[in-house]
Amino acid sequence: MKLGVCVYCGSSEGTDSRYAEAADQLGAAIAHMGARLVFGGGGRGLMGRVARAAMAAGGEVTGIIPSFLQDREEATHEWSELVVVDNMHQRKQLMFERSDAFVALPGGVGTLEELVEQLTWVQLERHRKPVVIADIAGFWRPLMSLIAHMRMAGFIREEFDAHYLVAEKIADLPDILTKAWERAAMRP
Repeated sequence: MKLGVCVYCGSSEGTDSRYAEAADQLGAAIAHMGARLVFGGGGRGLMGRVARAAMAAGGEVTGIIPSFLQDREEATHEWSELVVVDNMHQRKQLMFERSDAFVALPGGVGTLEELVEQLTWVQLERHRKPVVIADIAGFWRPLMSLIAHMRMAGFIREEFDAHYLVAEKIADLPDILTKAWERAAMRP
């Protein structure tokens, strides 16, 4: 069975064209790794771009979307698999279950919430799946500064650190994921 790479990202493209380029590159990279893309199921914004790029590169794509977002996020059956669930909790749980790594591209509050949830689960030792922040054009630097501030202020203890990896270029992601999976004994 193929390893799943869950991508959290915006349902819009943002204001910097480098975000869309990164989504295109990431989708293709996941396909070329022989992994399956797992994402929020929408056809808009970075979400749609990463999925279309993975499909165009011959990859497998699983979109998971709650029914109330199907129209808003332009869910489409062009993916290998589209799973429609009842609510956001089911979406996030299924995305977690079908994924062996998590990558956060730029996005809004929903992307932030999904990323922080995975960081929390790693911190609480609920899983050892790699969490990668794709810091495209410095998008996530304020969050990483905030996490460092929390650590320095004594709210993130050393023994319960918020472990994550950072890729400033999508080209670095396949190697980062492969090494993380090898360390966790999850060979691609």
